[in-house]
Amino acid sequence: MADELKRAAIVGVVTASDRASIGVYEDESGPAIVAYLTRILTTPFTTVRRIIPDGFESVRDCLIELADKDHCDLILTTGGTGPSPRDLTPEATEAAAPRVLPGFGELMRQESLKQVPTAILSRQIAAHRGPCLIINLPGKPASIEVCLNAVFPAVPYCLDLIGAAYIETDPQVLKAFRPKK
Repeated sequence: MADELKRAAIVGVVTASDRASIGVYEDESGPAIVAYLTRILTTPFTTVRRIIPDGFESVRDCLIELADKDHCDLILTTGGTGPSPRDLTPEATEAAAPRVLPGFGELMRQESLKQVPTAILSRQIAAHRGPCLIINLPGKPASIEVCLNAVFPAVPYCLDLIGAAYIETDPQVLKAFRPKK
């Protein structure tokens, strides 16, 4: 394995919330994502956290900065994926990362529908900007876990394919899939 593949992954964790960004309530979703990653990953990683207001420009600009300046390999967003007027995380993600990977959103909604009928209102997507995969997650910690459990088995291989850092999961917690060579 090349030295570049051995470096620690950089994971951006973005909470898009008007209220959390001004301190009306404490962000629980961002910490839930970090706890999830800590539980399932066996390879080293660092996180870059952001709590930003909802909206197109704030999310788009944050994603571009995390991908291009902070060199994130993976960005997990939470919030802004519903039908409310200021929920523009999917549109901002597509503007920042135009190579959409529709299977991620489809699977997250499918799994979420097993929990709640309102999952059909969720608009999360995944896309990549060069060697950075961006996945939109819902805003509730329990829903975040459902969605990550559904899609994360494909994330390490996706990161391989786009040239991001190499990551491995603990197969006792969550088994990732990589084709046999």
